[in-house]
Amino acid sequence: MDRILSGLEPERVFYYFEEISQIPRPSGRCKMISDYVVNFAKDHNLEYVQDSLGNVLVRKPSNREDDNRPVVILQGHMDMVCEKNYDYEAKHDFTRDGLKLQLLDDYIYAKGTTLGADDGIAVAYMLSILEDDSLDIPEIEALFTVDEEDGMKGALAFDTSVLKGKLLINLDHEISGELLTCSAGGKRVKCTVPVRYKKVSGVGYSIIVCGLCGGHSGMEIDKGRGNANLLLGRLLHTITKNMDYSLKYIGGGLTDSAIPREAKAEIIIDSKDIDTLENVVEKYSAIICGEFEGIEDNMMIYAENKGEDTAMCLDSESKRHIGFLLNTIPDGIIKMSRKNEGLVRTSLNSGIMQLSDNEFVLIVNMRSLAESEKEALADKIEYLAEMAGGTISEEYDYPAWEFHEESNLRRTAFEVYQKMFGHNPRLRGFHAGLECGVFYKRIEGVDIISFGPDITNIHTPKERLSISSAKKVYEYLIEILKTI
Repeated sequence: MDRILSGLEPERVFYYFEEISQIPRPSGRCKMISDYVVNFAKDHNLEYVQDSLGNVLVRKPSNREDDNRPVVILQGHMDMVCEKNYDYEAKHDFTRDGLKLQLLDDYIYAKGTTLGADDGIAVAYMLSILEDDSLDIPEIEALFTVDEEDGMKGALAFDTSVLKGKLLINLDHEISGELLTCSAGGKRVKCTVPVRYKKVSGVGYSIIVCGLCGGHSGMEIDKGRGNANLLLGRLLHTITKNMDYSLKYIGGGLTDSAIPREAKAEIIIDSKDIDTLENVVEKYSAIICGEFEGIEDNMMIYAENKGEDTAMCLDSESKRHIGFLLNTIPDGIIKMSRKNEGLVRTSLNSGIMQLSDNEFVLIVNMRSLAESEKEALADKIEYLAEMAGGTISEEYDYPAWEFHEESNLRRTAFEVYQKMFGHNPRLRGFHAGLECGVFYKRIEGVDIISFGPDITNIHTPKERLSISSAKKVYEYLIEILKTI
């Protein structure tokens, strides 16, 4: 293949980043990337373990025979969030096609899709370190996990008893110059509301909310961005207050870990209400665009006349139940931290909504630094679902990584950063969930830090990886390993 990243430094890091960018690796479909890591281990005569889910542990011994330095666990995930622009390459299949990497100044991006630098750059870092026999570093246990973006299923299922190390460096952060000290726990629940249909005739309309920024439902939840699913629900309620309509279809969002960028409803109305509908949508669009001025400057909300239509639509009770849920469910920041200024403590994202022949589904992602608040929020969602005639089911639940005052690993990383760059790194908590929480709970006495290079707009097709930052962080990682 033509190598877009040829000539970038560190050469082997970007070599492997480009290699894995050609391997489809959506959450739940990680066999190819897992097997790639296994074959890498075989080619380099390294000990490895591949479990039934596809997690891979690769061990690299120290090149010192009498090395008594502690074993270090390097950890990152192999899967990626798969988002693409709907107006570009509709045929791109994340289960089959590689990414089309591009360069722009100091950045790497993928044409029309997410880049997968979250957490592909960690995979590239670890492969490069495992390959390099010249490094004077301790024994390494490189843990490549699957399905982090789908409830951390790989980490939760991994048998941590096979690990020897008690020092863990997670490489799944997206702001250089920061050392993470704790992260939120998370829970995903599926709200299911049964529905019934009736045949309706009239004029069909598509109601569309699009052009939103979206982004990571943990890292970007404090940006005040719009949730396309809930904005559409609010618009449908506004229409209800002005006229009658029948709901044929509603859907939006692709993953619970991303703030929904687009949502769509298909409705049928009486021909006499055409002007009313179009006026309501136009006024609503102006109001919402005003509310999000300076945040969602590319947002579009519009109604498109599809002509005469006869179809099965939801009955009035089903439509009312869906409207109730979409207009009462909490959204975004629920509580800020009292101890750490600017840190979100608890949040909620309604990431996916789907309508089928017999049910409406809303998939909700809750995050919190406090287990009690996460559970209280889940209880609230359960009550709302019951009021809408539905139920909830838990799809995953992972723990928080709690802050500890004493951390030798953090102290080492802090001092190395000072020495290399002449100033202090920023220590901060993190509202997004990290696999650190799973390992914190399951590896007794583990000492954890997390850091990474600059990656912007993750979980969106605007994702960008800074080349210079990736180089800086790799050199920093190597120096930490040498210093331990």
